[in-house]
Amino acid sequence: MSSKVLLHVGTPKTGTSYLQDALFLNRKLLRAHGILYPADRFDGHFLGALDLMRLPWGGLETEAVGAWDRLAEQVRGWSGTAIISHEILAHASAPQIERALASLGDAEMHVIVSARDLVRQIPAEWQENVKHRRVISYGNFLEAIRDPARATETGSWFWAVQELPDILARWGGTLPASQVHVITVPKPGSPRTLLWERFTETFGLGGLRLDLQDERSNPSLGVPETALMRRINRAVNDVLPPADYRPLVRELLAHQTLSRRTTSPRLAVPADVHAWASELAGSWVTALRERGYAVTGDLDELLPDATVATFVDPDNPKEALVNNAALDAIKALLLENARLRHDEERLHQEVRDRDDALRRAYLRPSYRLREKAVARLEGGRLINAYRRARGRSSRSA
Repeated sequence: MSSKVLLHVGTPKTGTSYLQDALFLNRKLLRAHGILYPADRFDGHFLGALDLMRLPWGGLETEAVGAWDRLAEQVRGWSGTAIISHEILAHASAPQIERALASLGDAEMHVIVSARDLVRQIPAEWQENVKHRRVISYGNFLEAIRDPARATETGSWFWAVQELPDILARWGGTLPASQVHVITVPKPGSPRTLLWERFTETFGLGGLRLDLQDERSNPSLGVPETALMRRINRAVNDVLPPADYRPLVRELLAHQTLSRRTTSPRLAVPADVHAWASELAGSWVTALRERGYAVTGDLDELLPDATVATFVDPDNPKEALVNNAALDAIKALLLENARLRHDEERLHQEVRDRDDALRRAYLRPSYRLREKAVARLEGGRLINAYRRARGRSSRSA
């Protein structure tokens, strides 16, 4: 039975991919220091979260069946500290949370939420929608999340994974405030290592020489790049299966190609949304202070900057910028297609070479003699004796 479980449940776009990659890459080192990160594939905790919440996810939910129970079993079988981390766990309902906590045994439970100011989270969440095949416009997205009824799927999801006081109450409501942790994402311009230092402090990773060289990332896109992604989604959603969309569109185009276009205008919010989000964030910070959670960082970092960033409407982008992004996307797809063609030709050549080798083997005198012997025996009872003899003397394949 684990002595302590650290359950990191969100929120999206707060350095979670970086953290999870570091934990996955360093599983052996962590185990040697009494820390279990139970995963045999990098998305193991994601599958566990899908299973716990029974979420549909482009077909991946079929892979996820039983994933949470397997995860929980490993945690229960560990004697030290265990870590579970995935940001979509923020979406879990009260019954799902009750099941999750019960399945992890009687260990000392700590809930951890990493959080960033709402003005930065709003465009980031819309962009994540787009990178997951959705075609909703930015204007409609902003309208949906500002609807007090939260009647749409978009609005419901956004608040489930972003409303900090609610997430902390759902996941940490049965725990002492000292076992509910908030990690605040530093403001832009802070040292690059500061967020990681906060993660290591909260997760007890200080002093460990972790490999951080090949981390996965979830990079952001600019205005024209995100506009292009929406157009691609409209064009391919009906014909491109999720299993092909993930590597080709989200990974190759979004993460590996378009995210490198760093000179494009950045996504922001209009002035009226900035004012609304700032007021709401202020009420959240007040509530969190009153609850007395353990904070790594500063709750004031959850207050949006007073300065309103320049807003460039991604629903009406400059077409020249979108065209330039599209050329980079086409180039990436052409290079990938060329690579695949070369691999295909190499594999075809390997098949041809093996066929030739087999033909040469068939032409050897010893093979032709055996072939004649079998032909003579086919009509008589001696064929069975011959086959038995060959079976005893032939080498195993």
